[in-house]
Amino acid sequence: MKNFSDIDIANLREDYQKQTLDVLDTKTDPIEQFKLWFQDAVNAKVIEPNAFTLSTASEGKPSSRIVLLKGLDEQGFRFYSNYNSKKGQEIDANSHVAMVFLWHGLQRQVRIEGLAYRLSQTESQTYYSKRPRSSQLGAWVSPQSTVIDSREVLEDKYKEVEERFKNTEVIPIPPFWGGYIIKPYKIEFWQGRTSRLHDRILYTLQKIEPKEWKRERLAP
Repeated sequence: MKNFSDIDIANLREDYQKQTLDVLDTKTDPIEQFKLWFQDAVNAKVIEPNAFTLSTASEGKPSSRIVLLKGLDEQGFRFYSNYNSKKGQEIDANSHVAMVFLWHGLQRQVRIEGLAYRLSQTESQTYYSKRPRSSQLGAWVSPQSTVIDSREVLEDKYKEVEERFKNTEVIPIPPFWGGYIIKPYKIEFWQGRTSRLHDRILYTLQKIEPKEWKRERLAP
């Protein structure tokens, strides 16, 4: 086993040679193209193919974290979270966000820029009701992104919430928890290629109704 001092970080590299990507290979609609690549990731048994990096910003200061995609349609990408979390507060202040999916086994990534909006309480409740009961209780427990004294704070709160809802079959959704939809205006598909001459196809939204996208190749 190497120590950190023995690792030559600058020379950690892999030559990407698995696949190619050309504008003519892609769908005219980037959501349909994303669905194809997502299916490829699922078929390739990528671990948590729905995991993506979500970046938000407040007062010009960016922050990023990994969240899970929980829905996708022609309108955009859906995920769920605590509205009072850091990302929730930053989305309230600035709805422009960025997403990155990395499927390293396929040597692919997808970069997305868009606007984030809260979903309706009805849609959030529908998803919440399908979560495991433990996850429903967990949503009530965590004051996400705030400082707590210890792990025991969470465990004690969980027991309290568990007792509170022990005779409740349908646990109500917390008022501070729900879904977001990210409506994209840019989507870039990146395919790793040899010699770092990667393929990059960028879609830029030109018209909202009906949706019209422009496709271009970017230099790597």
